[in-house]
Amino acid sequence: MKTHAAALLALLCIGAFAQEARPPWPEGKRAAVSLTFDDARPSQIDTGLPLLEKLGIRATFFVSPRNMEKRLDGWKRAIEAGHEIGNHSMTHPCTGNYAFSRSNALEDYDLARIAGDIDAAQQAVHRLLGVTPVSFAYPCGLKFTGRGRNVRSYVPVVAERFLLGRGYMDEAANDPAFFDPAQAMGTPFDDMAPAEALKLVQDAARQGRWVIFVGHDIGPRRFQSVDSATIEAIAAYAKDPANGIWLDTAGAIAKYLAQKRGQEHNSPFPER
Repeated sequence: MKTHAAALLALLCIGAFAQEARPPWPEGKRAAVSLTFDDARPSQIDTGLPLLEKLGIRATFFVSPRNMEKRLDGWKRAIEAGHEIGNHSMTHPCTGNYAFSRSNALEDYDLARIAGDIDAAQQAVHRLLGVTPVSFAYPCGLKFTGRGRNVRSYVPVVAERFLLGRGYMDEAANDPAFFDPAQAMGTPFDDMAPAEALKLVQDAARQGRWVIFVGHDIGPRRFQSVDSATIEAIAAYAKDPANGIWLDTAGAIAKYLAQKRGQEHNSPFPER
């Protein structure tokens, strides 16, 4: 009798583990993929929007308001097309070890200052485009303020404000059962050949993970630019039902996973 009871308990445990280990994606999907682009660069409007429309897919654009204002009509068209607008800070602070950011170095920030920078960008996007970002992309993928003993992570600042905080230059896809939404891993795909990008998608499908690709310009392959052919290859692969890939905006997938986890997002900013 004890043997039968032990066997039954083992079967129940195995069943529970299998249920827990199953990726939480919509029925028929094995993995998720998001295409994200930073900085509000002109090529994202001129080349990216027509390309994405032709392919029938949606992307996430993490905008810097000062760049966004230069092509405001284009960003309004992006929203009308169903693309997500995310927050990429007002002034794009990075480490002063990058020469371009020496006068706006994270080493010279504290948590109050970075919060103010992020909030200013949030308010600018809402004022200019009428939407409230639920996703944030860390400039340069860096998540700290200060230096030495005064270094502080500003991940909690992002977690208080957004459903998703996306990193950069990370080396793995996100495990939906474990990842921290406030510091989701972002995989660069600038200057990446189609075959290399597809391998990352296929690896994610085998592991049930979420790949968040990160790019900048869109067009011919060059420094910090995603080749149109790479985007086309990812879209074609994801659209084949046999591959089981959910291709959507970062915010849409983050919201789905938050609902699966029973989380709530309380933004201090007005909704659209």
